Amino acid sequence: MTDPQPTAPQRAVMPAHAARRLLELEAETRFTLKDGRIASEAPPDNAPGPLLYMAGGRIWVDETVAPPLLDQLSRLARHETPGSEALSPASLDRCLALLPRAGTPSGGLSYLLPHGTQAPGAARMIASGSAEAENLEARFEREGMPRHLLDLNFRQVADLWPPYCLVVEDGDVAALAFTARRGSRGAELGLVTLPAFRGRGLAGQAVAGWSALPELRELTLFYSTAATNLASQRVAAKLGLPFIGSTWEVARA
Repeated sequence: MTDPQPTAPQRAVMPAHAARRLLELEAETRFTLKDGRIASEAPPDNAPGPLLYMAGGRIWVDETVAPPLLDQLSRLARHETPGSEALSPASLDRCLALLPRAGTPSGGLSYLLPHGTQAPGAARMIASGSAEAENLEARFEREGMPRHLLDLNFRQVADLWPPYCLVVEDGDVAALAFTARRGSRGAELGLVTLPAFRGRGLAGQAVAGWSALPELRELTLFYSTAATNLASQRVAAKLGLPFIGSTWEVARA
């Protein structure tokens, strides 16, 4: 199983025990868990979660997976280290063989997003809750969402998922950093750059703006991306985000 090599560092930049704690917190942030099992993706998404999620030597499974099977899967994952350079843990194929209805696994990379991260550039940014954001939302409610946002499934103002930070150019939203998942102790970034504005460093500025939002000040912030998304990894590398570790998730077949 081969994946493109990411541009971000593939070595843990923090002690393994610290990385493991962060990966566990990210799982708690990303999913709604019941007795340690995945009931769904966390708010505001609330979509069905994966069948299996692996990070930092731990496995989380869908709530329908029987306890004896979870014990078997957990034993296979315990030897994995958070900063492993291998995106495909040796135990993954054995886990898949044990899982009923297992779909194709997908690899991910997890980063810590420090509060007040800095990015070069001086784009105009609009933060949720500001007067500018309220005026923009009122315009969208009145006139409907712009076509370029509709094309990316932002169908109504509620889909902007606050707290958010928008980069705006000539009245158009060029990039959005929004709260894709939020738990009691952490928040996960969602990031979109509109096609016409890509390659100009606006995504990094949106991420930096989101990291400074006061509503997120007491939460640990995470930036994660698919192992195949090299553009997103370049954003993380340019911002100098600390790499936490690799993750795997398995969808239902």
